[in-house]
Amino acid sequence: MQKTGFGTFNWIVLLVYLLAMLLIGAYFTKRASKDTDAFFKANSSVPAWATGFSVYATTLSAITFMSTPEQAFLTDWSYSVGNLTIILIIPILIKYYVPFFRKLQVTTAYEYLEDRFSPIMRVLGSLLFMLYHLGRIAIVIYLPILAITSVSSINPILIALFVGGLCIIYAFLGGIEGVIWTDVIQGFLLLGGALLIIFIGAYYIKGGFGTIAHDVAVHHKLYSKANWDPHNLKLFIPLIFAGSVFNSLYQYTGSQDVVQRYQTTSTMKETAKSLWTNGLLAFITIPIFYGMGTILYSFYLHSASLPKGFNTSAVVPYFVIKEVPAGLAGLIIAGIFAAAQSTIASSLNAISACAITDFKQRFFDKKFKRVSDVQLARIVILIAGILGLLMAIYLLVGNQSQTWNLFLAFTGLFGVPIAGIFAAGIFTQRANTIGAVTGLIVSAALTYYVQSKGMSPFMVSCVSFLSSMFIAWFVGLFTPQKKNIVGLTAKTVDQEYTRH
Repeated sequence: MQKTGFGTFNWIVLLVYLLAMLLIGAYFTKRASKDTDAFFKANSSVPAWATGFSVYATTLSAITFMSTPEQAFLTDWSYSVGNLTIILIIPILIKYYVPFFRKLQVTTAYEYLEDRFSPIMRVLGSLLFMLYHLGRIAIVIYLPILAITSVSSINPILIALFVGGLCIIYAFLGGIEGVIWTDVIQGFLLLGGALLIIFIGAYYIKGGFGTIAHDVAVHHKLYSKANWDPHNLKLFIPLIFAGSVFNSLYQYTGSQDVVQRYQTTSTMKETAKSLWTNGLLAFITIPIFYGMGTILYSFYLHSASLPKGFNTSAVVPYFVIKEVPAGLAGLIIAGIFAAAQSTIASSLNAISACAITDFKQRFFDKKFKRVSDVQLARIVILIAGILGLLMAIYLLVGNQSQTWNLFLAFTGLFGVPIAGIFAAGIFTQRANTIGAVTGLIVSAALTYYVQSKGMSPFMVSCVSFLSSMFIAWFVGLFTPQKKNIVGLTAKTVDQEYTRH
């Protein structure tokens, strides 16, 4: 397939965007340098709407920006029910999860695991998060660059260095406040880029939205009876919905990059507002990103054709580079990179928060007196960022391939069991340290087994969450509870907890 040049004007737009992100990080440097509360929590001074936008931008990575339209392009909107689960779980988060995080004034989510179970659970939860997100940084850099460079003449290593390198710098400088405000700009940019694709694609199709609506009806591009056939588990809506509930519970309860933002607002009421802001944005994502894929389907059905053997993971950047006017194309590609950068910067800050709070301050505080915690946090960001960038370059040089389903499978193996342990700790009285450790280990083994059988990633998530929660509770029935858990469970959510 012949590749297309990116063009001078597009390069200018992209470089202006990247420079703007760097300047925002520099702007917040002085404020972020005060202490770890400023660097990791922004002194709880961020407006609710900005925090909500940041959560949205963080959870919507560049993988989603391209794979969601690809899913609609290839099949239908069945995966969109996953977005609805966020609306479902927000009331649960506000009533049963966030109060514990705010009451305990945690910097990391895993501090709750220590109070509810033991230090070993805090260490396991934090370490698993850090290891997983190192790999995630590499994937989030690698996949969009691979897709874009597969249809254009852009040098992939150069783009990786620009996107990853600048992201490391502004996360290094501005702390969580700088990350959040860059997330806000990036959120607007990625939504604007998606809308541009929708309207430009519809404009190029003869008959516009009327033709698109006809294609949807004829080719079953929205929902169909097949989505309710249990023999077709990959598109079976009840399973997609259930698996997405558990994936979302991990993201919003056991994943530090999101939980960290609960502390950046001033009150519990503001945190609730930020969650509802994120929920609204997740809801409007359905017609925007799935609609983008449907419109590209109609465009390549009627107005153009894809090269033979084309890899559909690059269908969005291919359309942008081939069909969108110069300047606007650069803006949309910047939107794809924005989705990557918001995820990377959040992961880097969260990794440093775990390293400093869960390990340095908890176990080695007396051994690092000559270096401030903020300086150490920045060193961790540099190391983690460089490792993630090197891993991404390795993937690019080795021409490795990954898929969205593989990414979901990894989430189920390394993340969702932790969400099950959080749920066991909050919703049961009998879950204890022995049960939690047993549940985590057995669930990881069961998850690996289910994955090896090639089952739907949503089935994997169901098995992963339910097994870890159930086993943690069941083992607790036969082993002693040695912790004071008053104020740490749903039954005692309104009571104070006394930390010993």
